[in-house]
Amino acid sequence: MAQHEKISGLIKAALGPGFALMTLLAIAGYAVLGPTGVLAWGEYQAKLEQRGIELAKLEAERDALKNRVELLDPRGADPDLIGELLRKKVNVIHPDEIIVPLK
Repeated sequence: MAQHEKISGLIKAALGPGFALMTLLAIAGYAVLGPTGVLAWGEYQAKLEQRGIELAKLEAERDALKNRVELLDPRGADPDLIGELLRKKVNVIHPDEIIVPLK
């Protein structure tokens, strides 16, 4: 019976440190394998580069649209752009213009 109590005491004494060790291993595993862990860092870098390229494209598109809006400002619209838009959208031409069809 004394040996059984001795084994039982050892098990009880090992539960606390064993639980602490398991907790530390779980935290370390999450730090390495988790969604924000060390292994996910490369994926984040690739996404960051991809988003940087996408941002540059969108900024260029925004700048082009901003320029077009400035050219269409009612206080000083660009006559060439207005003429181009009228010809394209309304299908209107001047009497002295010659239309050359493209193949």
